[in-house]
Amino acid sequence: MSLLIPPHGGHLINRLVNADEARELAARATEMPRVRLDERQLSDLEMIAVGGFSPLLGFLNETDYCAVRDSRHLSSGHPWTIPITLDVDARTAERAAPGEEVALYEDDEVIAVLTVEDRYGYDKRLEAKNVYRTTDEAHPGVAALYAQGDTLLGGPVSVLRLPRHSDFPEHRLTPAQTRARFDERGWAKVVAFQTRNPIHRAHEYLQKCALEMVDGLLIHPLVGDTKKGDIPADVRMRCYQALLGSYFPEERVVLSVNPSAMRYAGPSEAIFHALIRKNYGCSHFIVGRDHAGVGDYYGTYDAQLIFDEFDADAIGIEPLKFEHAFYCRSCRGMGSGKVCPHPNEDHVFLSGTKVREMLRNGELPPPEFTRPEVAQILLESVQAGE
Repeated sequence: MSLLIPPHGGHLINRLVNADEARELAARATEMPRVRLDERQLSDLEMIAVGGFSPLLGFLNETDYCAVRDSRHLSSGHPWTIPITLDVDARTAERAAPGEEVALYEDDEVIAVLTVEDRYGYDKRLEAKNVYRTTDEAHPGVAALYAQGDTLLGGPVSVLRLPRHSDFPEHRLTPAQTRARFDERGWAKVVAFQTRNPIHRAHEYLQKCALEMVDGLLIHPLVGDTKKGDIPADVRMRCYQALLGSYFPEERVVLSVNPSAMRYAGPSEAIFHALIRKNYGCSHFIVGRDHAGVGDYYGTYDAQLIFDEFDADAIGIEPLKFEHAFYCRSCRGMGSGKVCPHPNEDHVFLSGTKVREMLRNGELPPPEFTRPEVAQILLESVQAGE
């Protein structure tokens, strides 16, 4: 019997159909209205299919959409902070009446069928205000929202196959697979680390502090759609693998990718990321400074404070809240303001802008900031124009 935390909603959703059903749906799909999914929609569909978005059975209907937007909960009462929606153009919306089926395509091949429960309009500015805490179109998540179609289709999906991926095949573990791996190792308490950046010394310090409290660590980098300027996923994965090969006990860490798209929704996305990791079998979730933030839209620790606004039992997964970590020259080690008595001048901190400048100039960031193996991979990628 598994010792792991139950999925959000009580059981792990699986919307993948068997081979016979897939053939039957593909044959019928030729007569259905078509929606060609973009990269973000494909990643959302994948997460629904494998249960990463449990308890969702599909894209949100109007009742659930309004509940998430206005109360940060599904209509069932389960906490949920990011609307998972399918937007369509006006022509498709006309043909997609409630009760009808719509074929969802990856390029020129049907990948899923949506049974339409609702076809509805929505207030994009209100969603931006409630979810992103800003209506500024310079925010990448808000910009993506404003670029959507004006009509949403909601309803359960039947998925014929997962989206195609040629990268990281050995690390594309579904929630069922991570849970099985944790069970094999006898883990009951697992901490997850969300990242869209290479792991630097500060991240490593947080992970190792957390690993002292639990049985195992899931490093779960997000490899879905991200904003321009973020380090490419393949470069990040090389950094993770180099770090794990030299600085972590192999038997206590699992590296698996999260196919979700990044929203940059700060506090709202911190809850969302925690619930996703709950579905993957994690009991604890690291929340550091400015989690899922961008620019100066959110306070440094807003993503930690939002957890206090929810019923802890309803969230289920326990947040581990860490202050900003750094290397202290006087302490000669990693620490944070909670444990280090020395002034800021003793702390090694480099901004992302400074690191990119150093790499462009052919300089390696210092070992107090990032491990030499990671620094070398970053330098080579910048020099190669990746």
